[in-house]
Amino acid sequence: MRAISPADIVVELEDAIAACPPERCLLILEQTTSLLVASQDRLKERQVSLLDDILLHLMERIAPDALVPLSVSLADLKIGPKKMLRRLAAHEDPAVAAPVLRNSPLLTQDDLEAIASARGEQHLLAISGRRKIEKALADILAKRGGKKVCLAIARNQGAQLSDAAFAILAARAEHDGELTKELVLRPHVPDMVVRKLLAAASPEAAASVQSAATSIETGGSARTGGRPCAADYADARPQIVALNRIGKLNDSAVNRFAIRGETANLLTALSVLSGAPIDIIETVVADKDCEGLVMACRASRLNWQTTLAILSNRGGSRLSFDERERAQQLFETLYLSTSQWAVRWGEMAAGAGAASKDGKVARSEGGR
Repeated sequence: MRAISPADIVVELEDAIAACPPERCLLILEQTTSLLVASQDRLKERQVSLLDDILLHLMERIAPDALVPLSVSLADLKIGPKKMLRRLAAHEDPAVAAPVLRNSPLLTQDDLEAIASARGEQHLLAISGRRKIEKALADILAKRGGKKVCLAIARNQGAQLSDAAFAILAARAEHDGELTKELVLRPHVPDMVVRKLLAAASPEAAASVQSAATSIETGGSARTGGRPCAADYADARPQIVALNRIGKLNDSAVNRFAIRGETANLLTALSVLSGAPIDIIETVVADKDCEGLVMACRASRLNWQTTLAILSNRGGSRLSFDERERAQQLFETLYLSTSQWAVRWGEMAAGAGAASKDGKVARSEGGR
């Protein structure tokens, strides 16, 4: 008896599908999809690949609107029918394509670039919502996309933007206040691009940027109280960098962080303003001796009232009168250049305590 090969079985199944009513094809496809979703932890790629061609043939017998729920079900699969997913992603109906384009980890960079180069605005918008977008793909989206696509890319922190993409987006932002705001507030935008955007912004766009910055400044989302974790700093940093970029990370903002106990915002602000790593800032804030923290505040160009608010709201025992007097004297005698040098060379935490014990405060020539 001749052994039946997998290819022979597939041919027979394809013939059976060709004679099958569309309603029956849809039922089979739905049941198979449900099985794939329910069996993710037990499936092998080879097993799924055997089904791929069959699923494609079933798909061809079904009306596009019936494919939308299937696309949603398959979009998050880590092991799935890749040919079918590519077909869904490239479907001319964006309602069918969007769930897979936005979420599927099984689409390759080449798949996405090909679709972005051939399809329309709604397909591009779906791709713009992906968790990670490589530079080459972002370039295509920026070149071919309309206003909504450009805004989506500017807002997407997972989109890696090349100099070319920044140039395209900045050129479009000259006539788009909303896009200007998103780019100015986006972390890691080159300073030259930000300056150009702000210089060319209309009064309405500039007001929108200032309003957004004020909202960030007064409504910090970082958790209050306790020592922040890595996730807290990750949440705080984009907002703090955005405030700093437009000149709003000032005494008023930092004072507010200190008084409200927004620890992640406060420590991130000190790190950004002084140039010290966050772990150094954590060390000097926790140190009972205030010299390192005073030096960090001085290096951050904060005034004495803000520095006092930080010292008074960092937890632990309350500042005594003598400690406050000593901290103020230290603040007023420290040169800005000395503080910045110590911070940036990583000597603030290690050297501050020793200098204090010796009764010496490092000073250098230069303006305060």
